[in-house]
Amino acid sequence: MNHDDLGGGLAGNALYEMVIARERGDWAAAHAAAKAISSRPVAAHPAHANLYRGVPAVAYILHTAGHPAYARSLAKLDAETVAIVTDRLDAAHRRMGGGRPPRLREYDLISGLTGLGAYLLLRGRDNVLERVLRYLVRLITEPLTVDGHQVPGWWAATDPRDAVGTGRFAHGHANFGIAHGVTGPLALLALAHRTGHTVDGQDHALAEAITHLTAWTQPFDNGSIGWPELLTLNAYRKGPEPGAAPGRPSWCYGTPGIARALQLAAFALHDDAARHLAERAAFQSVTDPRQTGQITDASVCHGWAGLLLATARIASDAALHDLTGVLPTLHARLDSAVARNEAPEDAGLLTGNAGVLLAKHTLNTAHPLAQGWETCLLLN
Repeated sequence: MNHDDLGGGLAGNALYEMVIARERGDWAAAHAAAKAISSRPVAAHPAHANLYRGVPAVAYILHTAGHPAYARSLAKLDAETVAIVTDRLDAAHRRMGGGRPPRLREYDLISGLTGLGAYLLLRGRDNVLERVLRYLVRLITEPLTVDGHQVPGWWAATDPRDAVGTGRFAHGHANFGIAHGVTGPLALLALAHRTGHTVDGQDHALAEAITHLTAWTQPFDNGSIGWPELLTLNAYRKGPEPGAAPGRPSWCYGTPGIARALQLAAFALHDDAARHLAERAAFQSVTDPRQTGQITDASVCHGWAGLLLATARIASDAALHDLTGVLPTLHARLDSAVARNEAPEDAGLLTGNAGVLLAKHTLNTAHPLAQGWETCLLLN
């Protein structure tokens, strides 16, 4: 277990303890958690450090804590994170200059510049954040050519595991999920827009992504709508496939995460049609037994906690009031999963019990003090 891993390690547990400490004023467990993740060296090399691992992950946790005891450590980690972002941006622009498609880890939320941008947004590091936003604008608006075919600039050169593509992924793939795909950059651009952080071309990039997601809205075989998780080059060239079976409604790859990103983008551009599309897809995904039947655990990444958290955030901004009406049922499904011991025993925010507890605490607290912790999921 990695001590500096936010998604599946002790760093995720520390984030939970920081949020609880801010609410209750008892810092003993939080300080112990901070000691556990800082007692050994944390990943700092740009190839390995990201929002969910190493220096930026620990900085994110200490920022969320907001405790003066961490101020000196946070300042050091913050400076290291800015250096990591600068290195990653330079490499990304060199890749763009060569006309090559990116790896997922260049731009995605979990490993890439979108996640690092989420940290900068939370920290208010405006100058460096603007550089990340300009990069994401280029990523979304400058197309690439792969095997003689035009594809979007976020087309991944790799397979879904970000390994060199072989077989059906020999020409890479298009990834739609918020954790690893285009809706991560889209959500960050929209959240930045919402808080007044804008760069040239940002509205155009938001509009491009909205157009793309609208075009790729798929009618499933049971009448509901949603999006593919990912597409090979052949599938991308054929266009949307009506009558496909709906996928799992997870935060990481499924409709709830994608719909939240689309809803946020629609807000930024006052696009009512896109907003209604996002909300309708979200509602159908959580009320369709064929989709919810694919949820098999309580986790944030692909279980009930993530589904509930994403739906609650969509509902809080929705014109479609039906979404608020389904929240009690989703709360009950999460509680039931926990009672049946479907809560993960691992550490971490995404795949561990800490994420489940954090989601439940956040949604059951009337006015949570540490609301900013959700920025790492790009939901708020």
